[in-house]
Amino acid sequence: MLNLNVKNEVSRLRAVVLGTAEKNGPTPKIENCYDPKSIEHILAGTYPKEADMLREMESVARVFEKYDVKVYRPEIIKDCNQIFSRDIAFVIDDIMIEANILPHREEEVHAIDYIWNQVAKDKRVILPEECHVEGGDVMPWNDYIFIGTYSGDNYADFITARTNMDAVIAIQELFPDKTVKSFELRKSNTDPKENALHLDCCFQPIGKGKAIIHKNGFLVEKEYDWLCGFFGKENVFEISKDEMYAMFSNVFSISEDVIISEKNFTRLNNWLREQGFTVEEVSYSEIAKQEGLLRCSTMPLLRD
Repeated sequence: MLNLNVKNEVSRLRAVVLGTAEKNGPTPKIENCYDPKSIEHILAGTYPKEADMLREMESVARVFEKYDVKVYRPEIIKDCNQIFSRDIAFVIDDIMIEANILPHREEEVHAIDYIWNQVAKDKRVILPEECHVEGGDVMPWNDYIFIGTYSGDNYADFITARTNMDAVIAIQELFPDKTVKSFELRKSNTDPKENALHLDCCFQPIGKGKAIIHKNGFLVEKEYDWLCGFFGKENVFEISKDEMYAMFSNVFSISEDVIISEKNFTRLNNWLREQGFTVEEVSYSEIAKQEGLLRCSTMPLLRD
């Protein structure tokens, strides 16, 4: 049996699922893309190559090895993008919840069946069909669960709207002792600088009571204000539209004081070091072209 425990984003990581870029397939057709940033790079002829993405992901695997973290990988599916393991399932406390993701991504979920099957049956949850949710929108934070959502009447028009209010309500019912706090995110199918694909694309709590945030990612200003108040304005690192586009908020915590970050995030990485964090820098700029970065491609199973 696999032991699960994830109470927050920063406790010492012991086991994680890291996605894979192996047999990723050719550059997708525009009509098969799920986000505006990928489309932008396909049109520009700069969509990432498999060899570059493999190299980037291996650099993260080496950091995990350095910190003695057990790494699981999805089973390889030919011609399938399996980089973003955060989307397909997530753990809260000792419960693994399978995500209801975009219909044509279902095979990605089955690539981690071998992990799912090691979890005790009463600790596995598949939400009802009407609950749409992806792990990038779900952040356990001790007594809270932060969830990014979009509840507009035009939800169905946005390929970028991934988590609905049905899922927020279902998660609240699963964890009645926690406070589930949902945040309306700004969505765009066409402009990646106006699109918060997931909550972790515009916000992430990190260790030492700090957080990274992008104000424009939130549709409702008072929800953004609540988060700033919750962490304290002095503990919040505000990122610009261009920094959100580069995925500054999508770093990944190995512990309260160790963070994996993209090496080009100079302003952020300098600030993190000033705050006393150890920053493990990796190159991840090719993977970032698909509107996902370090948190998106990792799915924690066990934290101390």
